[in-house]
Amino acid sequence: MSTGDRRIRVLIADDHTLFREGIAEILAREKDLEVAGEADSGRGLLAIARKIHPDAIIVDVEMPGPGAEATVREIVSELPDTRVIILTMHDDPGLVEKMLAAGARAYVIKGATREALLAAVRGARHDDQHVVVSVSRETVIRLREPPESPLSPRELEVLTAVSAGLSNAQIAARLFITEGTVKRHLTNVYVKLDVTTRMNAINKAIEMGLIKPRGFRHPKHY
Repeated sequence: MSTGDRRIRVLIADDHTLFREGIAEILAREKDLEVAGEADSGRGLLAIARKIHPDAIIVDVEMPGPGAEATVREIVSELPDTRVIILTMHDDPGLVEKMLAAGARAYVIKGATREALLAAVRGARHDDQHVVVSVSRETVIRLREPPESPLSPRELEVLTAVSAGLSNAQIAARLFITEGTVKRHLTNVYVKLDVTTRMNAINKAIEMGLIKPRGFRHPKHY
């Protein structure tokens, strides 16, 4: 989106009236920002957003109506030029990842500074892929940590080999183990990831950040 010299139009969505009014007051003090509308529920937010096409939407994750993740995905799908900003009391790395994966372009905790919120809103002026995250230092550290794997190192080795398209026999030869051992490791992987096929195991592991996506061949089953 390129807003040029015009003001950035913002829709505020929160079910607490006093909080909405407080955010509106902060935005109203800025010459380059404009409060285009307010909503007190997820459904109301979607209806208003479809009507006014704001440049940015400030969304609270605990509003009544559809879940925040579903709401964000719907906004991003229908209004791809609108920047979604999550403003919440939850300083939770898991929630940060979930909201950003849904398409939010900023995540700001309610204890953040006024400047942090304004920076997130002003990001709507630029058609870029930068993400603004304003959370505690502890959450930043946890976000940078690699995900804890439910799989053992050997199970990860086997699954990585599967993602490369190797058969059980090829995996056994590569890792110097028997085919029976390969099958046992794969059975453990299926149970731990709650899947039933090799392809589902690969997709689930990529989704969890356990293995990196690659141009893998279709896994062989023999």
